[in-house]
Amino acid sequence: MREIVVGLTLPGLLDQLEAAKRQFEPGAAAHTAKLLATIGRRRFPDAPSLIRFHESLLFFRAYPANEEIRHLAERLLASFQNRIASLRRVGRDLEPFEEPDVSGISGTAFSAIFTYDIARWLAAHHPTRVDIDWDSTDPTLLGPLLRRLHPFFAEDLLVEANIPYMDWFRAAKKGRGTDLQWLSSRIEHFSLKPEERSELYAGAKIAIRWELGHGPMTRSNLSLPGVRKFFYHDGPLLRRADVSLAAELESPTLPIRKLSRARGEQLLDLARETSAMRYRELHGFTYGDPAHVIHTELGRGVEVFVTGIPPEHRLPLRAYHAGMFFKNAVPIGYIECLTLFDRMEVGFNLYYTFREGETAWLYARLLHLFRQLLGVNYFAVDPYQIGLHNDEAIDSGAFWFYRKLGFRPTDPKVAHLLESEEKKLKADPNYRTRPGTLRRLAAGWMIYETPGARPGKWDNFEVRRMAMRLPEGVRQKTDRSEKWLLARISAGVNP
Repeated sequence: MREIVVGLTLPGLLDQLEAAKRQFEPGAAAHTAKLLATIGRRRFPDAPSLIRFHESLLFFRAYPANEEIRHLAERLLASFQNRIASLRRVGRDLEPFEEPDVSGISGTAFSAIFTYDIARWLAAHHPTRVDIDWDSTDPTLLGPLLRRLHPFFAEDLLVEANIPYMDWFRAAKKGRGTDLQWLSSRIEHFSLKPEERSELYAGAKIAIRWELGHGPMTRSNLSLPGVRKFFYHDGPLLRRADVSLAAELESPTLPIRKLSRARGEQLLDLARETSAMRYRELHGFTYGDPAHVIHTELGRGVEVFVTGIPPEHRLPLRAYHAGMFFKNAVPIGYIECLTLFDRMEVGFNLYYTFREGETAWLYARLLHLFRQLLGVNYFAVDPYQIGLHNDEAIDSGAFWFYRKLGFRPTDPKVAHLLESEEKKLKADPNYRTRPGTLRRLAAGWMIYETPGARPGKWDNFEVRRMAMRLPEGVRQKTDRSEKWLLARISAGVNP
């Protein structure tokens, strides 16, 4: 066990703390606790070092070795508003705190462009901390909105070259409240369909500024209410090699509990908060149905909440479900599932901070849950998830994550390239697939077929192509479209 070197620099101490995530030999937990206390007494000279400390603290809060480490992490995370304030007082650059991978830290702020429904929700739930960021918004895009906000805006719009858009906005606004509150309330009174309101707002590309403060809904403080039992890691974290997806899919059924509508709404609010502070939105959280939220425990301190969506927001063809999962009360990621018959497309995201946290086991348990809920036999992963136009997936080697769990490419050309790469790996265990090759491997879908499933049944299917070729007049999820599609698939014809 390494000892803390007296006089070690702050970067050196942070290196040791990050390495401690993978150390479980005797004395490792005591070493981690000592590191946390030692670093906690240090002054931080800049944003990057403070961000490193914050992310390590969040990891140890979600994956603690014992109760002492969990309490230490919580106490130190509670100090971040003051730490941020100290950097601000001495004029340090705080812009790094606005990066999407780390935004949401207590005491910071960030700006992002959200859809109308989430912007309106934020204005209602954070009336004093959320407003329009005019410095990051182009006023010249306000024209279509201003035509409805002020009856005489057309006086300028139709004849003038240099229009003072902000002056017109200020002239239109009446009463108190933030600009965002006023704007969203006015848009709600427009004689438009909901989708037309959303499109009108989207055209303005309005940036929203969120001053997070030190409330319970920052990444530093956010915690799932009501958790009293915690899982402590007194041994090594599960690796991908420790996980069998086939075995997990055949494991005992999970206990499912349906939440009350009030509790469902509370969980959806929490999911919206967690996503928005990371610059993200998810269809299932924005439009989730609070009357249909279920809960289960996957084990090892992980809880999952899954929601469907009400009829007015459902997709025309695929069933949609979204889930957020928590580790020891800390939100660590989300999953989005699109199901058609016995095939499910899976979008899985474990937040950057927790990428070393038993990812393969967690993914396998989530697939087990959704197979139990929906009876699917095929899990599909779209090319973006494995690296198509997604540099993060390329850097993390996402293709091999899925491949080693048992997924296979459906494109014959990709399958041929994979065969060549696997031969190289077999001949040389130190061989690493080049980024360019990973991009070629990400050119098509990957699929996992459960035992007993018909191999190749869905290999040539893509819902987009099928939707483009639906019979004339079919625009919704109807018995006619489902029967037509089922007949085509049963006949082995690619829709």
